[in-house]
Amino acid sequence: MKIESDVPVLGFAAYSGTGKTTLLVNLIPLLKQQGIEVGVIKHAHHTFEIDQASKDSYKIRKAGASQMLIGSKERWALMVEQSETDKIIRLQEYIAHLDQEKLDLILVEGFKPESIPKIELYRPSLGNPLLCRADESVIAVATDTKITGELDLPILDLNNHAAIIQFIIKTFSLKTEYSY
Repeated sequence: MKIESDVPVLGFAAYSGTGKTTLLVNLIPLLKQQGIEVGVIKHAHHTFEIDQASKDSYKIRKAGASQMLIGSKERWALMVEQSETDKIIRLQEYIAHLDQEKLDLILVEGFKPESIPKIELYRPSLGNPLLCRADESVIAVATDTKITGELDLPILDLNNHAAIIQFIIKTFSLKTEYSY
């Protein structure tokens, strides 16, 4: 299934514990410095709570509200309860909830099976195989060491955040306020 989006979508794929969130936390401020507005979708493999049991919004949701929107002058959040199902929620369904008119780029953490352009994070020291060998949607590999064997993809230094930003800007032809 082809993902439909008004703005570029870029995934970050890796095995758990490789540092996807850490990398995103470092890249987002650099993208913002370039004037690029970023939306992020993160996949969770388990039930999670973003609300605290002592808060009114939590109590209202737990009382049975199917949707609970809480807002202030600084932010708003919509929590939607979904019945437990075997249905896999597709990335496209989450993208549809973003206000793409206010975004230049959507970054995705997880959703490995989705056919979106991805940068794979690879740390050979963790002993996991390269995902790109089986996933044609990987457009580059960011690693913290030299990769042995031939790989017909750009290799990025996982610790050189500016170079990763340059790759993203060039690959998706993003307009920036500044140039490197």
